[in-house]
This record gives sequence, structure tokens and C-alpha cells, in this order.
Amino acid sequence: MSDHVSNDKFLEHNTNKNERIVLGRISGVHGIKGVVVLRSFTQDPLAIGEYGPLYVGDSDALLEIEHMSPHKGDFLVRFFGVEGRDAAEKLKGVELSVDKSVLPQNDDEDSFYFADLIGLTVKQDGKTVGKVVDVVNFGAGDLIDIEFVGAKKSEFLAFNKASVPVVDIAGGFIEVCPPDWMFETKDADKASSKDKAKRK
Repeated sequence: MSDHVSNDKFLEHNTNKNERIVLGRISGVHGIKGVVVLRSFTQDPLAIGEYGPLYVGDSDALLEIEHMSPHKGDFLVRFFGVEGRDAAEKLKGVELSVDKSVLPQNDDEDSFYFADLIGLTVKQDGKTVGKVVDVVNFGAGDLIDIEFVGAKKSEFLAFNKASVPVVDIAGGFIEVCPPDWMFETKDADKASSKDKAKRK
């Protein structure tokens, strides 16, 4: 949703108590030499390597990228000081962040980082229908991941003006206009569950 974002280098995730913005997450280990698989949350994925040392989780420990290369939509990354598979394994699931203060500030009150969306209430026609759990881009455009009330799994919704006409960061919510099929699927799941319950 580029018309909402004043600086498009940063995409998502949550800020913690130290006002940090998560720029990536280590999802796995590759080989035995300390290389990890990194999912970048920056709109230009390579930008994650341009901002120096990254905080490790909520700690004050820092990691700096020595080398990174594309790998199936993610990156294979070697960090300075991380040697061997055992050391790399300890980093699985860790989020990497920077202080929010080092990022370009949004002067426009209608601008925001995608990180600001995580956790917002999702409303439809004024009624609460879920919450935002993620914002992703698999190459075909930005998608907002919504956990709908009563649903077994989250659903992706195109992040554009048609599907998400209102983003109110200060108010803590977004307003959505999801396609009909999304609710048809949920109704079908509910009906299927009821049928199974009757058979028992």
C-alpha cells in the first residue's frame, strides 16, 4: 500500500518495548558452517543488509551480516562471529531489529510503517471481525494476514484501497472489504464441522 507509506524500504513487524522495528527473522539453518536462512521484511529485501548491526530478539546483543545471497525467496546469510551449525541453530526463530529512531521519520500523519499494522483490530462495517497478524509480500503485491474471529486459520487479503479502505493507526484498527468467497469458505467449514458432529 505504497500510497500510505512515506518510505518504502521497511515493511513489517512489531515494535517492542525499546521502540525497535523488526526487519527480518531467521527461519532455519543451511549446512554446517553457520549459515542461516533469513526472511527479510524490508520492501527491498536486500535493504536489510544496509543498516549495520541488528539487534537479536529483545536483547542488546548484535549481529552483523558478513554475506548474503538469494535462496528460494529468502536469503542465505553468514553473520560475523557465528561459526558452525550449533551456533546457527541457536538463532532459529530469532527476529532481527533496529531502533525505530534510526529510520526515516514519517511527517505525514497518514503515513506509517507496515510494522505499525501488526496487532491492529480488523473491522468490517464497524464490527470487529479479527486482528492483523502479519504483512507479507510473496512477489505479487502486499498481503495483509488476518486472523478472523472463529476461524481455524488466518487469511490473506490484498493490501490495497479496495480491500482495506481505512487504516487508523491512532484508533488501533483497519476497516476491510473482503471478497465474498472468503466468507463462503468459512461458512462451508462451519457446515462441515456441524455435519461431522451430527454423525458422531
